[in-house]
Amino acid sequence: MPPRRNATSTRAGILRPDEFARHVSMQRTETSEVLAPWVEYHWTLAWDLPDGTTYPSAVIPHPAANLSVEHGAGRAEAQGEVVLVTGVTTRRFDVEVVGRGWVHGVKLRPGGLVALTGTDAKGLVDRTVPARDVLPVEVHDALAALAPGTPTTEATDLACAALAALVPPAGEPSYDLLLHVVEHMLTDRSLLRADQVAERHGLSRRALERLFARYVGVGPKWVLARYRMHDVVTALDDGYAGSLADLAAAYGWFDQAHFSRDFTALVGVPPSGYRSTAR
Repeated sequence: MPPRRNATSTRAGILRPDEFARHVSMQRTETSEVLAPWVEYHWTLAWDLPDGTTYPSAVIPHPAANLSVEHGAGRAEAQGEVVLVTGVTTRRFDVEVVGRGWVHGVKLRPGGLVALTGTDAKGLVDRTVPARDVLPVEVHDALAALAPGTPTTEATDLACAALAALVPPAGEPSYDLLLHVVEHMLTDRSLLRADQVAERHGLSRRALERLFARYVGVGPKWVLARYRMHDVVTALDDGYAGSLADLAAAYGWFDQAHFSRDFTALVGVPPSGYRSTAR
């Protein structure tokens, strides 16, 4: 499979990104050409907060798994493990940032973890598990050797070298199809329903759902709604000052009450409240 550079993810998701940046340093780096068909990018977080200071970070996740090497993050689900795999998360992802810490993460493409490892996508939905349960021991151990404070480019190179061992010898047509479908879902704002997506790619609705069940673990309807919610939050973070009803309609919600419920359930506050704090 040749290197793939088409977008299957935005850089959106962090709620109130300007406030986040006051507490946590974040850098994103490109992956290697070898891993590009399966990995979107790498990300590194570093923080050093004064004693007694905490920051409640919140993220609207993407329909993709993340592999992370975490030092000082203090997540209860880590259970003392340093290298973790987090599957597709259907809820807001909350972490209390405290003290000092460093994380290097690998943002996989939708379905990328399944295509690389053969793991069960549905079994990882809304779960964080030790990476040793998913990765070969030599890959896990190479990632575990990443030390806190490793320069971002060096951490990315080391992670790429470790993960290169997972690259399959031949392409997988069904995974390639998934990436093309996801790219259109992400970039074509006129796609508002899963039936439109299926028709665009000459698939039945059932075939589309099977494709997403196998690789992503959640359905295409959910993925489409998540991408449109990212669009809405990004517009509010960028200072959108128009009607919330117009914003909702632009991204597929024709009932403002339904939009407000969906937004509040995921973000934690109504759209009007989020817009006020974003300003």
